Amino acid sequence: MLYKTISGRKVMTVLSVVLAIILMSGLVAGQYVTSASATKNLPIYSVRTDKKQVAVTFDAAWTNQDTDELIKILKKHKATATFFIVGDWADKFPESVKAFYDAGHTIANHSDTHKAFSKCSREEIRKEIVGCNEKLEKITGEKVTLVRAPSGDYTKESLEVAQSLGMQTIQWNCDSLDYTKISVEEIVNRVVKGTDNGSILLFHNGVENTAEALDRVLTELSKQGFSFVSVNDLIYKDNYYLDHTGKQILNQ
Repeated sequence: MLYKTISGRKVMTVLSVVLAIILMSGLVAGQYVTSASATKNLPIYSVRTDKKQVAVTFDAAWTNQDTDELIKILKKHKATATFFIVGDWADKFPESVKAFYDAGHTIANHSDTHKAFSKCSREEIRKEIVGCNEKLEKITGEKVTLVRAPSGDYTKESLEVAQSLGMQTIQWNCDSLDYTKISVEEIVNRVVKGTDNGSILLFHNGVENTAEALDRVLTELSKQGFSFVSVNDLIYKDNYYLDHTGKQILNQ
């Protein structure tokens, strides 16, 4: 009886030590574990950087009447933008896709038909991404490496499909809300106040107040010392992790 009691205590002691080691390991490596998980299950919303750089992005899904005006404004401010283009839009306005590309801007994927990824099977998501890529690459001759889910509606499956295609999923951390038909002043105030180093700004082309607001936003941010780079030039390609907000952070 005494033997059994001692053995039981030894077993409990060993289990306690093992549990303590596991817990301590989790605490020490907690940031790594969380980061590894986040890297797989989140898109990039912003970037932690000491540089006063931001990425100006547009979702192109509606009309194209402001193509030349946007190009002119971006050139005025020496801004390289990233255009996330729907495949159906590229079918209607291939000349606008080419114009954005020829002006030095990055052409990216916004799905083929703007169907919500949360309502798609894995195979349907793949078809949406690949179909759009094929259309854009036919126009520009350049491989597409960035994708944004329609309405930002990404899923675990869409992230995995994009990754399997060698693509990075991009969101935003500063939404202009230009598509809601708010005033120029409201757009400018929202974006200027919401911008920080490494921000990814969201605008839409083909919206009434966007061009005027964009000019004012870029003017004000330029005064604050910001420069405007493509998403590809803003994000880290490797040796990084994402925090719980989707902010990309370089490993030290």
